[in-house]
Amino acid sequence: MIGYLKGKVLSHNDGAVLLENNGIGFEIACSAQVYQKLVKDGFGEVFVYTAVREDGIFLYGFESLEEKGMFLKLISVSGVGPKMGITVLSQMSLSSLAIAIATSDVKTLSKVKGLGKKTAERIILELREKITETVVDEDGVIAVKEESVPEENKDAVIALMSLGFTKQECERAVKEALSAGEKTIEKVIAYAIKHIK
Repeated sequence: MIGYLKGKVLSHNDGAVLLENNGIGFEIACSAQVYQKLVKDGFGEVFVYTAVREDGIFLYGFESLEEKGMFLKLISVSGVGPKMGITVLSQMSLSSLAIAIATSDVKTLSKVKGLGKKTAERIILELREKITETVVDEDGVIAVKEESVPEENKDAVIALMSLGFTKQECERAVKEALSAGEKTIEKVIAYAIKHIK
């Protein structure tokens, strides 16, 4: 499976680029962020998801491993295919998407073109459930408890976990963001994403 490619952009059209690597051109459907960057620079790198189907092999490119991780979570939801996954990531930033899932914001998610309310509800139900299930300590107790953690902080931790970070990394990053004076969930998450690596 192809997981990463770096090379020169030979052509681009409608969200897809033809990336040349060692004399071979790979056609990759990209999220809006990486597509714009590749088109602008004419050269670059992408983290790739390879989809093998009966009618062919399709490549999907992402700006970061976090973006690819979110894509994999999205397509694990029933009714969400690779094209819809790319569409969601192209119309929402990672932090906005993570916040929408963590706060069960169906309205915001439903604004994505082609994504109906029922599918948006399914994405939130399945992904928030999966994320929350992973917030468990060694004794099997959910570590992010509503009664002990302010709602917005709990949502920020869950939102960051939806990007593939560990519970410990997320809690540390949220504390750092709060210490830095960030107050809204959007700013806390944006700060945490920048400083979590």
